[in-house]
Amino acid sequence: MSSHVLKRWEPENTSFWEQTGARIANRNLWISIPALMLAFSVWMLWSVVVVNLDKAGFQLSKNQMFWLTALPALSGATLRIFYSFLVPIFGGRKWTAISTASLLIPALGMGFALRDPSTSFPTLLILALLCGLGGGNFSSSMSNISFFFPKAKKGLATGLNAGIGNLGVSLVQFVVPVVISMGLLGAMGGEPQQYVKDGVEKSIWLQNAGFVWVPFIIAASLAAWFGMNDIADAKASFADQAVIFKRKHNWLMCWLYVGTFGSFIGFSAGLAMLTKSQFPGINPTAYAFLGPLVGALARPLGGWVSDKLGGARVTLWTFAGMIAAVFGVLHYLPQGGQGGDFYGFLAMFILLFALTGIGNGSTFRMIPVIFLTERQREARGRGEKAEKQAVVDASKEAAAVLGFSGAIGAYGGFFIPKSFGTSIDLTGGVDGALFCFIAFYLSCMAITWWYYARKQAPMPC
Repeated sequence: MSSHVLKRWEPENTSFWEQTGARIANRNLWISIPALMLAFSVWMLWSVVVVNLDKAGFQLSKNQMFWLTALPALSGATLRIFYSFLVPIFGGRKWTAISTASLLIPALGMGFALRDPSTSFPTLLILALLCGLGGGNFSSSMSNISFFFPKAKKGLATGLNAGIGNLGVSLVQFVVPVVISMGLLGAMGGEPQQYVKDGVEKSIWLQNAGFVWVPFIIAASLAAWFGMNDIADAKASFADQAVIFKRKHNWLMCWLYVGTFGSFIGFSAGLAMLTKSQFPGINPTAYAFLGPLVGALARPLGGWVSDKLGGARVTLWTFAGMIAAVFGVLHYLPQGGQGGDFYGFLAMFILLFALTGIGNGSTFRMIPVIFLTERQREARGRGEKAEKQAVVDASKEAAAVLGFSGAIGAYGGFFIPKSFGTSIDLTGGVDGALFCFIAFYLSCMAITWWYYARKQAPMPC
Protein backbone atom coordinates (compact mmCIF):
# COMPACT_ATOMS: atom_id res chain seq x y z
CA MET A 1 0.00 0.00 0.00
CA SER A 2 1.27 3.49 -0.85
CA SER A 3 3.03 5.47 1.90
CA HIS A 4 0.49 8.22 1.20
CA VAL A 5 -2.36 5.97 2.43
CA LEU A 6 -3.20 6.24 6.14
CA LYS A 7 -4.12 2.73 7.33
CA ARG A 8 -5.06 3.92 10.82
CA TRP A 9 -7.02 7.13 11.28
CA GLU A 10 -8.79 7.80 14.61
CA PRO A 11 -9.19 11.58 15.05
CA GLU A 12 -11.64 11.14 17.96
CA ASN A 13 -8.91 9.22 19.89
CA THR A 14 -7.25 11.98 21.95
CA SER A 15 -3.80 10.36 22.26
CA PHE A 16 -3.70 9.46 18.55
CA TRP A 17 -4.75 12.99 17.61
CA GLU A 18 -2.16 14.70 19.80
CA GLN A 19 0.74 12.40 18.86
CA THR A 20 0.12 11.90 15.14
CA GLY A 21 -3.23 13.03 13.80
CA ALA A 22 -3.10 16.81 14.27
CA ARG A 23 0.18 17.19 12.35
CA ILE A 24 -1.03 15.13 9.38
CA ALA A 25 -4.50 16.72 9.31
CA ASN A 26 -3.09 20.24 9.37
CA ARG A 27 -0.63 19.48 6.57
CA ASN A 28 -3.48 18.22 4.38
CA LEU A 29 -5.57 21.27 5.26
CA TRP A 30 -2.86 23.78 4.34
CA ILE A 31 -2.24 22.10 0.98
CA SER A 32 -5.97 21.94 0.30
CA ILE A 33 -6.62 25.64 0.98
CA PRO A 34 -4.57 27.24 -1.87
CA ALA A 35 -5.79 24.57 -4.29
CA LEU A 36 -9.39 25.49 -3.42
CA MET A 37 -8.62 29.21 -3.68
CA LEU A 38 -7.38 28.69 -7.26
CA ALA A 39 -10.53 26.70 -8.02
CA PHE A 40 -12.74 29.61 -6.93
CA SER A 41 -10.63 32.05 -8.96
CA VAL A 42 -11.04 30.01 -12.14
CA TRP A 43 -14.76 29.54 -11.42
CA MET A 44 -15.38 33.28 -11.20
CA LEU A 45 -13.04 34.32 -14.07
CA TRP A 46 -15.83 35.34 -16.42
CA SER A 47 -17.39 37.73 -13.89
CA VAL A 48 -14.34 39.99 -14.46
CA VAL A 49 -13.42 39.13 -18.05
CA VAL A 50 -16.88 39.89 -19.45
CA VAL A 51 -16.65 43.55 -18.38
CA ASN A 52 -13.53 43.96 -20.56
CA LEU A 53 -14.55 41.99 -23.68
CA ASP A 54 -15.53 45.11 -25.63
CA LYS A 55 -12.07 46.65 -25.04
CA ALA A 56 -10.46 43.56 -26.57
CA GLY A 57 -12.63 43.85 -29.69
CA PHE A 58 -15.33 41.28 -28.86
CA GLN A 59 -18.78 42.38 -30.04
CA LEU A 60 -21.36 40.72 -27.78
CA SER A 61 -24.84 41.69 -26.63
CA LYS A 62 -25.70 42.19 -22.95
CA ASN A 63 -27.70 38.97 -23.02
CA GLN A 64 -24.70 37.02 -24.39
CA MET A 65 -22.48 38.50 -21.67
CA PHE A 66 -25.03 37.49 -19.04
CA TRP A 67 -24.81 33.89 -20.20
CA LEU A 68 -21.02 33.93 -20.00
CA THR A 69 -21.20 34.98 -16.32
CA ALA A 70 -24.08 32.62 -15.46
CA LEU A 71 -22.94 29.37 -17.09
CA PRO A 72 -19.90 28.71 -14.85
CA ALA A 73 -22.24 28.77 -11.83
CA LEU A 74 -24.62 26.36 -13.54
CA SER A 75 -21.94 23.86 -14.60
CA GLY A 76 -20.01 24.23 -11.33
CA ALA A 77 -23.09 23.48 -9.24
CA THR A 78 -23.92 20.44 -11.38
CA LEU A 79 -20.36 19.09 -11.21
CA ARG A 80 -20.44 19.47 -7.43
CA ILE A 81 -23.18 16.85 -7.28
CA PHE A 82 -20.81 14.29 -8.79
CA TYR A 83 -17.67 15.57 -7.05
CA SER A 84 -19.43 15.10 -3.69
CA PHE A 85 -18.99 11.33 -3.98
CA LEU A 86 -15.55 11.03 -5.58
CA VAL A 87 -13.19 11.43 -2.59
CA PRO A 88 -14.18 8.12 -0.94
CA ILE A 89 -13.95 6.40 -4.36
CA PHE A 90 -10.58 7.75 -5.57
CA GLY A 91 -9.00 8.98 -2.32
CA GLY A 92 -8.57 12.59 -1.19
CA ARG A 93 -4.95 13.00 -2.29
CA LYS A 94 -5.45 11.62 -5.79
CA TRP A 95 -8.68 13.48 -6.43
CA THR A 96 -7.37 16.82 -5.12
CA ALA A 97 -4.37 16.57 -7.45
CA ILE A 98 -6.47 15.51 -10.46
CA SER A 99 -9.25 18.06 -9.95
CA THR A 100 -6.76 20.90 -9.37
CA ALA A 101 -4.81 19.97 -12.53
CA SER A 102 -8.10 20.01 -14.50
CA LEU A 103 -8.22 23.80 -13.96
CA LEU A 104 -5.47 24.06 -16.58
CA ILE A 105 -8.09 23.31 -19.27
CA PRO A 106 -10.19 26.51 -18.83
CA ALA A 107 -7.16 28.64 -17.83
CA LEU A 108 -5.17 27.76 -20.96
CA GLY A 109 -8.30 27.68 -23.12
CA MET A 110 -9.30 31.20 -22.11
CA GLY A 111 -5.73 32.42 -22.53
CA PHE A 112 -5.59 31.31 -26.16
CA ALA A 113 -9.21 32.20 -27.02
CA LEU A 114 -9.08 35.74 -25.60
CA ARG A 115 -6.06 36.64 -27.77
CA ASP A 116 -8.34 36.60 -30.80
CA PRO A 117 -11.53 38.75 -30.88
CA SER A 118 -12.84 36.65 -33.79
CA THR A 119 -13.25 33.68 -31.40
CA SER A 120 -16.85 32.50 -31.82
CA PHE A 121 -19.49 32.96 -29.12
CA PRO A 122 -20.14 29.16 -28.89
CA THR A 123 -16.42 28.68 -28.13
CA LEU A 124 -16.65 31.27 -25.35
CA LEU A 125 -19.74 29.49 -23.99
CA ILE A 126 -17.84 26.18 -23.88
CA LEU A 127 -14.99 27.87 -22.00
CA ALA A 128 -17.51 29.38 -19.57
CA LEU A 129 -18.93 25.91 -18.92
CA LEU A 130 -15.40 24.53 -18.41
CA CYS A 131 -14.75 27.17 -15.73
CA GLY A 132 -17.33 25.21 -13.76
CA LEU A 133 -14.55 22.69 -13.09
CA GLY A 134 -13.39 25.19 -10.46
CA GLY A 135 -16.82 25.27 -8.87
CA GLY A 136 -16.98 21.49 -8.68
CA ASN A 137 -13.78 21.27 -6.64
CA PHE A 138 -15.38 22.77 -3.54
CA SER A 139 -17.53 19.72 -2.79
CA SER A 140 -14.70 17.22 -3.05
CA SER A 141 -12.35 19.48 -1.08
CA MET A 142 -14.79 19.93 1.81
CA SER A 143 -15.67 16.24 1.80
CA ASN A 144 -11.98 15.35 2.01
CA ILE A 145 -11.03 17.76 4.82
CA SER A 146 -14.00 16.68 6.95
CA PHE A 147 -12.50 13.17 7.24
CA PHE A 148 -9.28 14.44 8.85
CA PHE A 149 -10.54 16.32 11.92
CA PRO A 150 -12.35 15.34 15.16
CA LYS A 151 -15.86 16.60 15.76
CA ALA A 152 -14.68 19.37 18.10
CA LYS A 153 -12.42 20.85 15.41
CA LYS A 154 -14.44 20.23 12.23
CA GLY A 155 -16.11 23.65 12.34
CA LEU A 156 -12.85 25.59 12.33
CA ALA A 157 -11.12 23.24 9.86
CA THR A 158 -13.91 23.27 7.28
CA GLY A 159 -14.37 27.00 7.90
CA LEU A 160 -10.70 27.70 7.15
CA ASN A 161 -10.71 25.48 4.07
CA ALA A 162 -13.86 27.06 2.66
CA GLY A 163 -13.30 30.57 3.97
CA ILE A 164 -9.77 31.08 2.68
CA GLY A 165 -10.75 29.10 -0.42
CA ASN A 166 -13.64 31.51 -1.00
CA LEU A 167 -11.06 34.32 -1.08
CA GLY A 168 -10.41 33.14 -4.64
CA VAL A 169 -13.56 35.07 -5.62
CA SER A 170 -12.04 38.34 -4.38
CA LEU A 171 -8.59 37.38 -5.64
CA VAL A 172 -9.75 37.00 -9.24
CA GLN A 173 -11.68 40.29 -9.12
CA PHE A 174 -8.59 42.04 -7.79
CA VAL A 175 -5.85 40.35 -9.85
CA VAL A 176 -7.40 40.20 -13.33
CA PRO A 177 -7.83 43.99 -13.81
CA VAL A 178 -4.14 44.37 -12.91
CA VAL A 179 -2.65 41.60 -15.09
CA ILE A 180 -4.64 42.46 -18.22
CA SER A 181 -3.20 45.98 -18.14
CA MET A 182 0.40 44.84 -18.73
CA GLY A 183 2.45 42.58 -20.99
CA LEU A 184 3.05 40.19 -18.14
CA LEU A 185 4.25 37.21 -20.18
CA GLY A 186 6.15 38.99 -22.96
CA ALA A 187 6.14 37.32 -26.37
CA MET A 188 4.77 34.07 -24.85
CA GLY A 189 1.53 35.81 -23.90
CA GLY A 190 0.77 37.15 -27.37
CA GLU A 191 0.09 40.60 -28.75
CA PRO A 192 -2.15 43.09 -26.89
CA GLN A 193 -5.51 44.34 -28.17
CA GLN A 194 -5.93 48.07 -28.72
CA TYR A 195 -8.84 50.28 -27.64
CA VAL A 196 -9.48 54.01 -27.36
CA LYS A 197 -10.49 55.73 -24.12
CA ASP A 198 -10.95 59.51 -23.85
CA GLY A 199 -9.24 59.92 -27.22
CA VAL A 200 -6.13 58.00 -26.11
CA GLU A 201 -5.17 54.59 -27.57
CA LYS A 202 -4.52 51.99 -24.88
CA SER A 203 -3.47 48.33 -24.79
CA ILE A 204 -5.08 45.39 -23.02
CA TRP A 205 -3.78 41.82 -22.67
CA LEU A 206 -7.10 40.09 -21.93
CA GLN A 207 -5.49 36.65 -22.44
CA ASN A 208 -3.51 37.17 -19.22
CA ALA A 209 -6.78 36.61 -17.32
CA GLY A 210 -6.38 32.91 -18.15
CA PHE A 211 -2.62 32.48 -18.45
CA VAL A 212 -1.75 34.06 -15.07
CA TRP A 213 -3.17 31.10 -13.11
CA VAL A 214 -1.28 28.34 -14.97
CA PRO A 215 1.97 28.17 -12.91
CA PHE A 216 0.04 28.32 -9.64
CA ILE A 217 -2.31 25.50 -10.73
CA ILE A 218 0.69 23.30 -11.63
CA ALA A 219 2.37 24.01 -8.26
CA ALA A 220 -0.83 23.28 -6.29
CA SER A 221 -1.43 20.02 -8.20
CA LEU A 222 2.10 18.78 -7.47
CA ALA A 223 1.80 19.79 -3.80
CA ALA A 224 -1.42 17.78 -3.49
CA TRP A 225 0.04 14.71 -5.21
CA PHE A 226 3.23 14.60 -3.14
CA GLY A 227 2.09 16.17 0.15
CA MET A 228 -1.44 14.95 0.89
CA ASN A 229 -2.83 11.62 2.14
CA ASP A 230 -5.58 9.15 1.36
CA ILE A 231 -7.43 7.61 4.34
CA ALA A 232 -7.99 3.86 3.96
CA ASP A 233 -11.10 3.84 6.20
CA ALA A 234 -12.67 6.63 4.17
CA LYS A 235 -13.08 4.42 1.11
CA ALA A 236 -16.70 4.00 0.03
CA SER A 237 -18.57 3.22 -3.17
CA PHE A 238 -21.23 5.49 -4.59
CA ALA A 239 -23.85 3.01 -3.36
CA ASP A 240 -22.48 3.29 0.21
CA GLN A 241 -22.75 7.08 0.09
CA ALA A 242 -26.10 7.21 -1.72
CA VAL A 243 -27.77 6.40 1.60
CA ILE A 244 -27.75 10.18 2.23
CA PHE A 245 -30.61 10.60 -0.24
CA LYS A 246 -32.80 8.75 2.27
CA ARG A 247 -31.73 11.02 5.13
CA LYS A 248 -34.17 13.82 5.92
CA HIS A 249 -31.44 16.01 7.37
CA ASN A 250 -29.51 15.92 4.10
CA TRP A 251 -32.36 17.72 2.35
CA LEU A 252 -32.99 20.14 5.22
CA MET A 253 -29.32 21.16 5.30
CA CYS A 254 -29.32 21.58 1.51
CA TRP A 255 -32.17 24.09 1.93
CA LEU A 256 -30.26 26.02 4.60
CA TYR A 257 -27.05 26.02 2.57
CA VAL A 258 -28.86 27.50 -0.41
CA GLY A 259 -29.67 30.36 1.98
CA THR A 260 -26.04 30.85 3.07
CA PHE A 261 -23.63 29.79 0.34
CA GLY A 262 -26.20 30.25 -2.44
CA SER A 263 -26.51 33.86 -1.31
CA PHE A 264 -22.72 34.31 -1.08
CA ILE A 265 -21.96 33.05 -4.57
CA GLY A 266 -25.12 34.56 -6.09
CA PHE A 267 -24.42 38.03 -4.71
CA SER A 268 -20.75 37.64 -5.80
CA ALA A 269 -21.88 36.96 -9.36
CA GLY A 270 -24.69 39.53 -9.44
CA LEU A 271 -23.59 42.54 -7.39
CA ALA A 272 -21.58 44.23 -10.16
CA MET A 273 -24.48 43.94 -12.61
CA LEU A 274 -26.97 45.09 -9.96
CA THR A 275 -24.80 48.12 -9.11
CA LYS A 276 -24.50 49.06 -12.78
CA SER A 277 -28.28 48.88 -13.28
CA GLN A 278 -29.23 50.81 -10.11
CA PHE A 279 -26.34 53.30 -9.84
CA PRO A 280 -25.17 53.97 -13.44
CA GLY A 281 -22.65 56.59 -12.38
CA ILE A 282 -20.67 54.12 -10.25
CA ASN A 283 -17.84 51.92 -11.54
CA PRO A 284 -18.85 48.50 -10.12
CA THR A 285 -15.45 46.85 -10.65
CA ALA A 286 -13.92 49.22 -8.09
CA TYR A 287 -16.06 47.66 -5.35
CA ALA A 288 -16.82 44.14 -6.64
CA PHE A 289 -14.13 42.38 -4.59
CA LEU A 290 -15.10 43.88 -1.22
CA GLY A 291 -18.22 41.81 -0.51
CA PRO A 292 -16.72 38.40 -1.38
CA LEU A 293 -13.60 39.32 0.59
CA VAL A 294 -15.62 40.05 3.74
CA GLY A 295 -17.79 36.96 3.24
CA ALA A 296 -14.78 34.68 2.80
CA LEU A 297 -13.01 36.08 5.87
CA ALA A 298 -16.17 35.67 7.96
CA ARG A 299 -16.54 31.97 7.17
CA PRO A 300 -13.83 30.65 9.52
CA LEU A 301 -15.29 32.93 12.21
CA GLY A 302 -18.68 31.27 11.69
CA GLY A 303 -17.13 27.82 12.14
CA TRP A 304 -15.15 28.86 15.20
CA VAL A 305 -18.09 30.56 16.95
CA SER A 306 -20.28 27.55 16.14
CA ASP A 307 -17.74 25.21 17.77
CA LYS A 308 -18.26 27.31 20.95
CA LEU A 309 -21.99 28.16 20.83
CA GLY A 310 -23.50 25.50 18.57
CA GLY A 311 -24.08 25.72 14.83
CA ALA A 312 -27.88 25.90 14.99
CA ARG A 313 -27.97 28.93 17.27
CA VAL A 314 -25.48 30.82 15.08
CA THR A 315 -27.35 29.85 11.89
CA LEU A 316 -30.71 31.01 13.31
CA TRP A 317 -29.43 34.48 14.21
CA THR A 318 -27.51 34.73 10.94
CA PHE A 319 -30.71 34.37 8.91
CA ALA A 320 -32.40 36.96 11.12
CA GLY A 321 -29.53 39.35 10.38
CA MET A 322 -29.72 38.61 6.63
CA ILE A 323 -33.41 39.55 6.60
CA ALA A 324 -32.61 42.86 8.30
CA ALA A 325 -29.76 43.52 5.83
CA VAL A 326 -32.02 42.92 2.81
CA PHE A 327 -34.51 45.43 4.21
CA GLY A 328 -31.52 47.78 4.48
CA VAL A 329 -30.68 47.23 0.80
CA LEU A 330 -34.30 48.00 -0.12
CA HIS A 331 -34.13 51.22 1.90
CA TYR A 332 -31.05 52.53 0.06
CA LEU A 333 -32.11 51.59 -3.49
CA PRO A 334 -33.26 54.34 -5.85
CA GLN A 335 -37.01 54.30 -6.52
CA GLY A 336 -38.18 54.97 -10.07
CA GLY A 337 -34.63 55.98 -11.01
CA GLN A 338 -34.62 58.72 -8.35
CA GLY A 339 -32.80 59.02 -5.02
CA GLY A 340 -30.92 56.12 -3.52
CA ASP A 341 -27.67 56.08 -1.58
CA PHE A 342 -24.89 53.97 -3.09
CA TYR A 343 -22.72 53.89 0.03
CA GLY A 344 -25.66 52.81 2.20
CA PHE A 345 -26.50 50.18 -0.43
CA LEU A 346 -22.86 48.96 -0.46
CA ALA A 347 -22.67 48.87 3.36
CA MET A 348 -25.83 46.72 3.53
CA PHE A 349 -24.43 44.34 0.92
CA ILE A 350 -21.12 44.05 2.75
CA LEU A 351 -23.10 43.20 5.90
CA LEU A 352 -25.04 40.61 3.87
CA PHE A 353 -21.79 39.08 2.63
CA ALA A 354 -20.39 38.93 6.19
CA LEU A 355 -23.53 37.15 7.38
CA THR A 356 -23.47 34.66 4.50
CA GLY A 357 -19.87 33.86 5.43
CA ILE A 358 -20.78 33.26 9.08
CA GLY A 359 -23.76 31.15 7.98
CA ASN A 360 -21.58 29.11 5.62
CA GLY A 361 -19.33 28.24 8.56
CA SER A 362 -22.17 27.50 10.98
CA THR A 363 -24.18 25.26 8.62
CA PHE A 364 -21.09 23.22 7.77
CA ARG A 365 -20.44 22.86 11.51
CA MET A 366 -23.98 21.49 11.95
CA ILE A 367 -23.73 18.71 9.35
CA PRO A 368 -21.06 16.46 10.96
CA VAL A 369 -22.69 16.85 14.39
CA ILE A 370 -26.14 15.92 13.04
CA PHE A 371 -24.97 12.74 11.33
CA LEU A 372 -22.70 11.62 14.16
CA THR A 373 -25.52 12.08 16.66
CA GLU A 374 -27.98 10.23 14.42
CA ARG A 375 -25.71 7.20 13.84
CA GLN A 376 -24.66 7.06 17.53
CA ARG A 377 -28.30 7.04 18.61
CA GLU A 378 -28.91 4.03 16.36
CA ALA A 379 -25.82 2.20 17.70
CA ARG A 380 -26.54 2.86 21.40
CA GLY A 381 -26.70 -0.36 23.43
CA ARG A 382 -25.41 -2.55 20.59
CA GLY A 383 -21.85 -2.88 21.83
CA GLU A 384 -18.45 -1.25 21.27
CA LYS A 385 -18.04 -2.57 17.72
CA ALA A 386 -21.36 -1.05 16.62
CA GLU A 387 -20.46 2.27 18.26
CA LYS A 388 -17.09 2.41 16.45
CA GLN A 389 -18.78 1.58 13.15
CA ALA A 390 -21.29 4.35 13.81
CA VAL A 391 -18.46 6.91 13.92
CA VAL A 392 -17.03 5.59 10.61
CA ASP A 393 -20.46 5.60 8.93
CA ALA A 394 -21.24 9.08 10.25
CA SER A 395 -17.97 10.44 8.81
CA LYS A 396 -18.74 9.02 5.37
CA GLU A 397 -22.33 10.29 5.39
CA ALA A 398 -21.37 13.74 6.69
CA ALA A 399 -18.65 14.06 4.04
CA ALA A 400 -21.14 13.16 1.30
CA VAL A 401 -23.72 15.62 2.68
CA LEU A 402 -21.11 18.41 2.93
CA GLY A 403 -20.34 17.89 -0.74
CA PHE A 404 -23.93 17.44 -1.90
CA SER A 405 -25.28 20.45 0.01
CA GLY A 406 -22.39 22.47 -1.44
CA ALA A 407 -23.58 21.40 -4.88
CA ILE A 408 -27.18 22.42 -4.33
CA GLY A 409 -26.15 25.70 -2.67
CA ALA A 410 -24.03 26.66 -5.67
CA TYR A 411 -27.10 26.99 -7.89
CA GLY A 412 -27.60 30.32 -6.12
CA GLY A 413 -24.79 31.60 -8.35
CA PHE A 414 -27.12 31.22 -11.30
CA PHE A 415 -30.54 31.98 -9.81
CA ILE A 416 -29.74 35.15 -7.84
CA PRO A 417 -28.39 37.17 -10.82
CA LYS A 418 -31.19 35.70 -12.95
CA SER A 419 -33.81 36.76 -10.39
CA PHE A 420 -32.49 40.35 -10.45
CA GLY A 421 -32.81 40.38 -14.24
CA THR A 422 -36.28 38.81 -14.17
CA SER A 423 -37.49 41.27 -11.52
CA ILE A 424 -36.24 44.22 -13.61
CA ASP A 425 -37.96 42.82 -16.74
CA LEU A 426 -41.29 42.24 -14.96
CA THR A 427 -41.48 45.23 -12.62
CA GLY A 428 -38.78 47.68 -13.68
CA GLY A 429 -36.89 47.24 -10.38
CA VAL A 430 -35.23 44.63 -8.17
CA ASP A 431 -37.53 45.00 -5.14
CA GLY A 432 -39.52 41.90 -6.13
CA ALA A 433 -36.40 39.72 -6.10
CA LEU A 434 -35.30 41.08 -2.73
CA PHE A 435 -38.71 40.41 -1.13
CA CYS A 436 -38.47 36.82 -2.44
CA PHE A 437 -35.09 36.49 -0.71
CA ILE A 438 -36.64 37.71 2.56
CA ALA A 439 -39.41 35.08 2.29
CA PHE A 440 -36.82 32.38 1.64
CA TYR A 441 -34.66 33.43 4.60
CA LEU A 442 -37.77 33.31 6.82
CA SER A 443 -38.30 29.68 5.76
CA CYS A 444 -34.65 28.96 6.64
CA MET A 445 -35.16 30.48 10.10
CA ALA A 446 -38.25 28.34 10.66
CA ILE A 447 -36.46 25.10 9.66
CA THR A 448 -33.41 25.91 11.80
CA TRP A 449 -35.52 26.74 14.85
CA TRP A 450 -37.88 23.77 14.58
CA TYR A 451 -35.41 20.99 13.84
CA TYR A 452 -32.16 22.17 15.42
CA ALA A 453 -32.29 25.25 17.68
CA ARG A 454 -35.35 25.10 19.97
CA LYS A 455 -35.28 23.49 23.41
CA GLN A 456 -36.99 20.26 22.42
CA ALA A 457 -35.47 20.13 18.91
CA PRO A 458 -35.27 16.58 17.46
CA MET A 459 -31.63 17.09 16.49
CA PRO A 460 -29.98 19.79 18.64
CA CYS A 461 -26.62 20.86 17.18
